[in-house]
Amino acid sequence: MSSRCFLSVLLLFLLPTLGVLSSPPNIVVILADDLGWADVGWNNPGIHTPTLDRMAREGVILNQSYVQSTCSPSRAAFMSGRYPYHMGMQHRVIMAGWKQYLPDDQPILPEVLHKMGYATHAIGKWHLGYCAWRYTPTYRGFQSFYGFYEALEDYYNHTGHQDAYDFRDNDQVDRTAIGHYSTHLFANRATRIINEHDVTQPLFLYLSFQAVHGPLQVPQWYVDTYCSHVPASDSKRRLKCGMIAAMDEAVANVTDVLHQRGLLNNTFLLFFSDNGGPVNMGGSNWPLRGSKTTLWEGGTRSPSFVSAPGLLHRTGYTYQEMIHVSDWFPTLVEAAADGNDTARDIPTNIDGVSQWRNLLAGSSPGPRTEFVYNFDDLFNNSAIRQGPYKLVHHHPGNPDGWFAPSEMKDATTVNLTSPTGHPEYMLFNLLQDPLEKTDVKDVEQEVFQRLKARMAQYRQSMVPAVFPGYTEASTPSKYFNNVWSPGWC
Repeated sequence: MSSRCFLSVLLLFLLPTLGVLSSPPNIVVILADDLGWADVGWNNPGIHTPTLDRMAREGVILNQSYVQSTCSPSRAAFMSGRYPYHMGMQHRVIMAGWKQYLPDDQPILPEVLHKMGYATHAIGKWHLGYCAWRYTPTYRGFQSFYGFYEALEDYYNHTGHQDAYDFRDNDQVDRTAIGHYSTHLFANRATRIINEHDVTQPLFLYLSFQAVHGPLQVPQWYVDTYCSHVPASDSKRRLKCGMIAAMDEAVANVTDVLHQRGLLNNTFLLFFSDNGGPVNMGGSNWPLRGSKTTLWEGGTRSPSFVSAPGLLHRTGYTYQEMIHVSDWFPTLVEAAADGNDTARDIPTNIDGVSQWRNLLAGSSPGPRTEFVYNFDDLFNNSAIRQGPYKLVHHHPGNPDGWFAPSEMKDATTVNLTSPTGHPEYMLFNLLQDPLEKTDVKDVEQEVFQRLKARMAQYRQSMVPAVFPGYTEASTPSKYFNNVWSPGWC
């Protein structure tokens, strides 16, 4: 082959990479709330998610994408790149009126991206603390915020705990949202931001849906149109099915506008859920074991994918390497940096590892060989993963079993909740036993002792869990015109 031909072929291979390096990609993160493993169509054909299914199958399905078992800890890990147990955020979630927040001792993802020149916008659920203004989104790197601070609320009237109102447009209370379904509101705001965005500047859009967290509410049309196959006797599952369909439609509307504006081919889109589905609220993690709030795979393994048709060199496959939610901070910053030294602004003490080069090339093995599920000093349970092995210390939590969605006629629900508890340690080989049915510590003694020692090493760096309880000064009806508001810490 002549040198000219060789250079031509080489350029053909390099063009995708050169294209990425020519301009920073837009970054769109779509975070679902309480969406279980079997709550998406690519894992369960009984659920109507045609948009998400198409994007997942045309993009990269992340088959071993792990999160925390509840909302606030997952969001904290995503934003900071740190394990929650290194921030005192490992126990449950930030409750209404608690003096608790994502620590501000170092920059979080939107602050770093904004410093790198990105326009930064947050939409939807925050749930990372708001007792002082400095802990709210527009003081943590986001140029705009549209949504709510708290954990849960009515999808139409936007009142939550103590029947107090919780909806903001930037720092201002926004009562124009009353009567409008939040999934529609958040999608509409996202499309507006995209339509008004100056395309000469890279965009970071964090779209954190309220869906499909309780309360179970959705316009009846979605249930009637897409969920009549779910048994009428399972009203929770029917409503959840409708809520998922509404969210899928919302994602379609957002990505359609990205396409119309010519942004899609230079956009890295990440979709994931903040924890497993709550089986007592119509969610399903079948065939994985457990539920939201547990350290079982059903509570911690998230239906996830990335879609970046103009950026990734390989698409249309399933990525089998481990990814922890803390990895997205360095991954997204590296994607944004394009070789720029600004990437060095990432704090050095994070727990996340960048997955960017592997996702970009579609290569394996991945950069992560182990991770921490959690260390909860108040629940006194913990779990770690190393290679295919998962070591659990004390009870992983209830519900403990395999819970099939009611639309799966050939599946069987098995509840293994044990009133006598579990052994002090359990070891599972997830490669051979992904459903966590067989404890192998007695036959894998060498592995068990190795992981037990590793767990003890990890535990040494644990920060005690923050569990402050209710602060009377936060009471909305008494001090803040019946609105959940900052200003009491």
